[in-house]
Amino acid sequence: MTARRFRLSRAAPLLGVLLTVAACSGSPETDSGPAQATPAPSGSVAAVCDKEPAGPAAAPAGAVVVDPAVPGDLAAKTRSAGPGTTFWLKPGKHILGGDKYDQVSPKDGDVYIGAPGAIVDGRKINQYAFTGHAANVKITYLTVQGFAAPHDEGVVNHDSGDGWAIEHSTIQDNDGAGLMAGARQQVRGNCLRRNGQYGMNAYSGSTPLTALVVEGNEIAGNNTGDWEAKIDGCGCSGGIKFWQVDGADVRGNWVHDNHGTGLWADTNNNDFLIEGNLIENNDSAALIYEISYNAIIRDNTIRKNNWVDGRRYADKGDNFPTSAIYISESGGEPRVKARTAKIDISRNYLENNWSGITLWENADRYCNSPANTSSGDCTRLVRNVKQCSAPAITTGPLLADCRWKTQNVDIHDNKFVLDPAVVGCQASCGRMGLLSNFGTYPDWSPYKGDAVQEAITFKQDNRWHDNSYAGPWTFIGYAADRVLEIGEWEGSPYSQDTGSTYTAQGGG
Repeated sequence: MTARRFRLSRAAPLLGVLLTVAACSGSPETDSGPAQATPAPSGSVAAVCDKEPAGPAAAPAGAVVVDPAVPGDLAAKTRSAGPGTTFWLKPGKHILGGDKYDQVSPKDGDVYIGAPGAIVDGRKINQYAFTGHAANVKITYLTVQGFAAPHDEGVVNHDSGDGWAIEHSTIQDNDGAGLMAGARQQVRGNCLRRNGQYGMNAYSGSTPLTALVVEGNEIAGNNTGDWEAKIDGCGCSGGIKFWQVDGADVRGNWVHDNHGTGLWADTNNNDFLIEGNLIENNDSAALIYEISYNAIIRDNTIRKNNWVDGRRYADKGDNFPTSAIYISESGGEPRVKARTAKIDISRNYLENNWSGITLWENADRYCNSPANTSSGDCTRLVRNVKQCSAPAITTGPLLADCRWKTQNVDIHDNKFVLDPAVVGCQASCGRMGLLSNFGTYPDWSPYKGDAVQEAITFKQDNRWHDNSYAGPWTFIGYAADRVLEIGEWEGSPYSQDTGSTYTAQGGG
């Protein structure tokens, strides 16, 4: 696949079972250092790593038996069998061969079932485990580890075949992405951990993925390669990255301790339901929804995220509200078909993150602009990015439709808790943000000046209301240098958080 490099869109300094986790389970850290490895929480949660159910101890009727004592047996028997074959991998370590391109290429409808202790190991020799464009492949009860996929590529379903189901499997300690995704893919009850770039990279080229389900997985410790440090501003790391996914249910997952963002939807995603997840202790944001459309984000527990990045920006004097939920050039758009026509953020519990929720729109980022780091992409409302140029972009529908807008975002009935002693912050934390930058370039831009700052703050129906706050919260409105107290945030001209309540002390 072609490498795609993106960055966060700031131009300035820069779903299974639902979780039933006690909001204050565990003992919070009291030092100011990065969060330590997260213990399994109490309650019903997708703590599946090292606890996966065992596969069948004997081969199912009619299954082809794969022998770990025969190198390459899995790939060879896949080649010789017809489509729709079931393979049962005996206990032990299965290897694919000594060439980096030794791999398994399933046929339509193939099923791979692991016996207890069945491991497919790339030994850091093979790049990919399961490849090709076959449809409706199923992988279950397997451990897949030690593959050396290149940057921006993946190990399981490398070519984003449609209709795959990956269940009760452990995909760990690989380079690149542990797992890629195709349309109608079901990812349920898996352990996706310690992969070099992503736990999963949901990307399949120019055709949007549809009907993706990510449910009941533990997604932990990914981006061991620290890709944001290797490629400055690449936006190419985290627990899961979603690209151009049209319809996704992400529910009941435990997303924790990833070296970057937990869940990141970037570039023309639409119609997401993100509910009932526990997202905690990720170095960057718990959730980023970027240049995308129409989402429901509800009933999630989100805690202790963005301590690493938040402290980094604070230490260098960057006043941007680094948040747990970051909505960047994304909003509700009724012309893009989805189960909602807004971004609805409700009934979430956010505790001791560096900050709360930030709504941002980069005035200099739009189709055909040099500041659009998703270069070559345009909004879902404009077919050809070249249309978005002067003079056509200065009037009519293109003036509006060439921008990804942070609009129609409804933030309500959430609880925000902050104890600065737990987070270890003295300033630049405990903030909500509703802001943009002053538009400056290119010369032909019709969005220069304060036009976008005015729009996102006052004209695009972005609302906080009926929330509950505990702790010393402040608010940033319009521009990064405007820090507002509660009364200013609630009063004219911002008129935010009608019906919300406040208590001075944080704590669970």
